[in-house]
Amino acid sequence: MTTRRSVLKGATGLGFALNFGWVGELLAAGRVTPGVRTSSGEVTVNGNAAPQGTAVRAGDSVVTGPNGEVVFVVGRDAFMIRPDTRVELLRMGNSTVLTGLRILSGRVLSVFSPGRKRQIQAETATIGIRGTAVYVEVEPDRTYVCTCYGTVEVASRDDPSARETIRTKHHDQPRYVMASGAPQMIMGAQVINHTDAELILLEGLVGRRPPFGTRQPYRY
Repeated sequence: MTTRRSVLKGATGLGFALNFGWVGELLAAGRVTPGVRTSSGEVTVNGNAAPQGTAVRAGDSVVTGPNGEVVFVVGRDAFMIRPDTRVELLRMGNSTVLTGLRILSGRVLSVFSPGRKRQIQAETATIGIRGTAVYVEVEPDRTYVCTCYGTVEVASRDDPSARETIRTKHHDQPRYVMASGAPQMIMGAQVINHTDAELILLEGLVGRRPPFGTRQPYRY
């Protein structure tokens, strides 16, 4: 299985031209600005248009259209939502604390602060998280999960006995979690459709650096 490939070079997503000098400035200042940091195309929060500066909170629903992309911050967690994606930000009762995501469709790159447990729910998988970075793509018959760094517990929703604890430093063990009827519920995968530059951007928005640093060459 090839898990480190040249597809993770440079910045993609919203077309960011990243100058990593600003990351150091943000970290030094300790500034974290919540809400939508940048958006393009059709993006809504709770059904309303969501330009830069829109508040995003636990309990909200974020939807992007075919040309829509958005980056936003909730607490000390940051998210990059690709086109054609529907995401619900989970909470317990009326709490303001984010407990995770329900990804109904589409693709999401997330960085989570350490400490509190979160969970990502997808079509075929649940992903338990405690401070890590994860890229998820949801399809009807499978869910792609790349633990970019950190530790997660991945489980099949159709067969909860199929589960795996994954610990990675740098995109080491991507997985597909398959729908019921597949010969194997959790399968190896390649690294696809997300970049180190995007992770640096998201971590910088919440005052952190990824463990591989901002000067790491994007070699896979």
